[in-house]
Amino acid sequence: MTFQEINAKRRSIRDFLDKPVPETVIHDHLKEALEAPSSSNTQPFKVVVATGDTLKAIGEELTHKYNVSLSLRKKNIIGKLITAYKHKLAPNKVYETIQGKYPGYYQDRRIKTAIGLYKVLGIKRDDHKKRNSEMTKNFYFFGAPAAIWIFANPKMKYTALVDTGIFMQNFMMAATAKGLGTCPQGALNLWREPVDKHFDVPKGYELVCGISLGYPSDAEVNVYRPEKLSVEELVVPKK
Repeated sequence: MTFQEINAKRRSIRDFLDKPVPETVIHDHLKEALEAPSSSNTQPFKVVVATGDTLKAIGEELTHKYNVSLSLRKKNIIGKLITAYKHKLAPNKVYETIQGKYPGYYQDRRIKTAIGLYKVLGIKRDDHKKRNSEMTKNFYFFGAPAAIWIFANPKMKYTALVDTGIFMQNFMMAATAKGLGTCPQGALNLWREPVDKHFDVPKGYELVCGISLGYPSDAEVNVYRPEKLSVEELVVPKK
């Protein structure tokens, strides 16, 4: 495929086949991703690769944390604090995701994207049970047989996130070119403790994001494509 074809084909895949991805294939994707540019070639990131029983164990722990976090809504402040402490629900504090409402028109875009996705999934906006169920799928990787977590060194300031983002895009494009699918997931940034149980992440590196990886199914959700900005909206006009 040409670059244009790969770029157009890439989607956030939310339903994967029960088909293992060979370790050699993952290795090749990571090698291609490492061709990404970084600030002065510092490459300030580390990657965790989980498959098989390890991935299943991490998914079970993340799902448990998410389900417990949902129960906090029904507790008073003391109950919330006790439960959060007991189940280690404190979210990632360095490269944290936005909790709750997004600022300004970003929230409008977020809602528009969610409405389109829920329409494909057949979920009504006020059906909170199904919405929570769909959210839970993040934590068992939408059925993917593999997932990676990307950690970056915050000592490199904003360049760590810029470099990590470029690396992630290279990884996802490499996967698309080989017939695989990916889903970059901010939800996998929420809690790193389940990952740390299984991997010796170097001291000082902080969790940025996770990506599920596998072979896409024919599910309709996998063809959903949210509306992108036009070039006219993107480019800042002259004064």
